[in-house]
Amino acid sequence: MDVDAVGLAESLRGEAERTNERRLLVLAGARKRGYDTLESILDTLSVPITETTLVGPDDRLRCEQLPQSNAGELLGTTRDVIAVDAHDELRPNALGKVVGAVDGGGLLVLLTPPLASWPDRRDEFDASLAVPPFDIDDVTGRFKRRLVETLRVHRGIAIVDLETDSVDADGLTDPAPQMPTEPPTPPADHRFPTPIYEACLTADQVDAVAALESLAETERAVVLEADRGRGKSSAAGLAAGAYAVVGEDVLVTAPAARNTAELFERASELVETLESDAVIEPRRIETAAGGTVRFREPAVALEDLESTDIVVVDEAAALPVATLESLLAADRIAFATTIHGYEGAGRGFSVRFRERLAESDHDVIDCQLAEPIRYAAGDPVEVWAFRALLLDARPPVDALAADAVPETVDYRRLEPANLLADESLLREAFGLLVLAHYRTEPADLARLLDAPNLEARALVHDGHVVSVALLAREGDLLPDTRAMMYEGGRVRGNMLPDVLTSQLRDEAAAEPAGLRVVRIATHHAARSRGLGSRLLECIREEYAPSVDWLGTGFGATPGLLAFWRDNGYRAIHVSTTRNDASGEYSALMLAPTSDAGRALHGRHADWFVRRFAALCSDALDDLEPDVARAVLRSVADGAGPSLSLTDHEWRVVAGAAYGPGLFDVDPGPFRDLVVRYFVDEPDAVDLTDREERLFVLRVLQSRDWEPVADRLGYHSTRQCMRALGDAVCPLVDHYGGDVALAVRERFAGR
Repeated sequence: MDVDAVGLAESLRGEAERTNERRLLVLAGARKRGYDTLESILDTLSVPITETTLVGPDDRLRCEQLPQSNAGELLGTTRDVIAVDAHDELRPNALGKVVGAVDGGGLLVLLTPPLASWPDRRDEFDASLAVPPFDIDDVTGRFKRRLVETLRVHRGIAIVDLETDSVDADGLTDPAPQMPTEPPTPPADHRFPTPIYEACLTADQVDAVAALESLAETERAVVLEADRGRGKSSAAGLAAGAYAVVGEDVLVTAPAARNTAELFERASELVETLESDAVIEPRRIETAAGGTVRFREPAVALEDLESTDIVVVDEAAALPVATLESLLAADRIAFATTIHGYEGAGRGFSVRFRERLAESDHDVIDCQLAEPIRYAAGDPVEVWAFRALLLDARPPVDALAADAVPETVDYRRLEPANLLADESLLREAFGLLVLAHYRTEPADLARLLDAPNLEARALVHDGHVVSVALLAREGDLLPDTRAMMYEGGRVRGNMLPDVLTSQLRDEAAAEPAGLRVVRIATHHAARSRGLGSRLLECIREEYAPSVDWLGTGFGATPGLLAFWRDNGYRAIHVSTTRNDASGEYSALMLAPTSDAGRALHGRHADWFVRRFAALCSDALDDLEPDVARAVLRSVADGAGPSLSLTDHEWRVVAGAAYGPGLFDVDPGPFRDLVVRYFVDEPDAVDLTDREERLFVLRVLQSRDWEPVADRLGYHSTRQCMRALGDAVCPLVDHYGGDVALAVRERFAGR
């Protein structure tokens, strides 16, 4: 049939408006033809140009334009029409962020190459998957093939073939009329004025506003979690306005000001309803009672916490964990965050920050919003996006993993072709990665299916995935590539060789072939049974004959360091900056499997031990003592230089331990001794956790006596100083030679 794309778009828009749903229109064909058709559609639809956004590389329309790399700017905003130009590339993360910004009654338009040939075309995103030594011809098109299949089979999606001037699918669903719903009612004992609850559109939103009432009390934190379009930002805006009306100062922060558009719109509407003389400006509201709702960038917000009554963090998942932790200094704080969007920092909020929040002094109230507000429940575009990007992927239900132990599981290769053919297997494996790791995002689905350097392995119990690992081949790079890295160039997908070459100045580091464990996750119903260790054991058995080393990198915690150490991996580096997403320093660990791997590991372990004390008094001066202890205990036995204190240095150390000497006179030899102790962990020396933390804080990190004493619970700095001397005594006994022991004997009896 001849195509009438404009008429079809009008029909889709009309049905979307009648049902308060969204519709998706695919314009497949030549790029110029796609844009010509899109312009005709936009000229015909009654959509303000201010409510239209083009996400693509060129500013080809009269509306707002953003490159896919900046799609995150749409978080917290809504548009009537968003068009995505996917000809040059399609970034899965950008698509996930764009979908949620289309309002009920709106259209999402995809400009694509012909669908039949699209999976076989390589684009700029595919090029990012072609990490050395692979090239773009090694990248497959499975992700796009799956995406095209979902476009063809899901309801509410129209496909116009511009090459044949035909409509492959009209996307019209002819839905039955919707039954009217009763308006939500406020709780019986509500504190906020009734008009605030009358402004709520769903019962979930009423519950969210009621939860936010608790911020009237001190040391409270409220977490609103929801999928996109559930009204969490609106609920936060209603509560912010209510507090401002009674004179409270509400500070709102988010990754960007535009992310708070919905929050401020609802707050402004409420304040205008409750009083007539409020001052309402963009991103600032001031009430007659002197209350305010004001926006501050995160860095500025941290400086304003002491002068603020209540803090509201919108799109919290898009902020670094370290920033979220710093915001906990606020006495009363609310976080609004997306569950399935993987916004910005991925799942750093739900996986890492929630642990920090639970450990804080705040009483935490959780509230989840499930009923959509921006569009009707069952919206076909949301259903499609969740499936296409696996935004709602879940591991097997608990009952299917409850009996899994190492003796009942099978080791399985998760070949991309098999994952593409088995939706259940793909959802279980990817869902396990999503829930277990803070950085899993839609782009990882494309990497899993298409990247030539990645492989996946799993443990399967009764046919269900209970443990999974994502693996990356690294190293084995050509001399020219290694030289380029050494001279400052970046090589994608070779994280461990890149750090060892560019930062640690080892030009030969990228020559051995390695396998990095990028992710490893075990079903929460089957943890602490050895499944993760069993999976690593199977991986070692499979890959050891073909690679020189196995490795990993992760946000360092004592528990994770112990896990990897128990599985044969040894620390060789700790990053000098914190990871934005996890808020932690990253540790790199290796398990060599060949002579070349052992040589690589050996020299880096030695270099690491040599520099660790200096790092602790500089870039790592805020490293948690328990992490520092665990890091050094994860270094290979015997790594680093032998302990070679001069006779004079032994007199200084032993004099401070047994006599009137002072640590402050010459801390250097103490540092060498303490590092040696942690690396060796000799059975003959039995120190308490507090003594070891004292070693880290005072000896390695050079922190002042008074805060060290206060942190470790010593009554005075003098007692803390004496405790350090006492802790050094067993080290002198174990490591000291004749000179040190002579000092001990001289003062031991006094």
